[in-house]
Amino acid sequence: MLDTLTVALLWFAALGCALIGGLYFAFSAFIMRAFASIDPSAGIAAMNAINRVILRSLFMPLFWATTLAALALAGLALTRGGPGAGAMLAGGTLYLVGMFVCTVVFNVPLNNALQAAQGAGEAALPVWQRYLRQWTRWNHVRTVASLGAAALFVWVLSIHTAY
Repeated sequence: MLDTLTVALLWFAALGCALIGGLYFAFSAFIMRAFASIDPSAGIAAMNAINRVILRSLFMPLFWATTLAALALAGLALTRGGPGAGAMLAGGTLYLVGMFVCTVVFNVPLNNALQAAQGAGEAALPVWQRYLRQWTRWNHVRTVASLGAAALFVWVLSIHTAY
């Protein structure tokens, strides 16, 4: 049976991953397509505004806390083992690599390039077109990783609460 701290971490990570995955899903499903359908300068300005605001929103504490919870759960799975440890390790690894590393290595540098291109007129168009294609592709990865990790954490909880 799992101890109380591990159960609390699993619940927090499952809900955090699901919330973050839902946000990423919205961008993949319709927000980026909507931005692609408007004037490029307006799309660039809107995305840059989102990128500025999100850094000072409740999203960031959730982003960091969920990442740390996934890391802790992966560590617990490696050190404690037991039923569900493989799924807990897989969930933590999937989230850390598919969401966190992907964000740092791909999405953030694309955000920075887009910020630098704002106000560049026609010169910003290739940056915007690349951004729409690549940022969205990596956002799909983050969406799947976040929701997959949430599902794995819920599964671990379910096997420990089944009668």
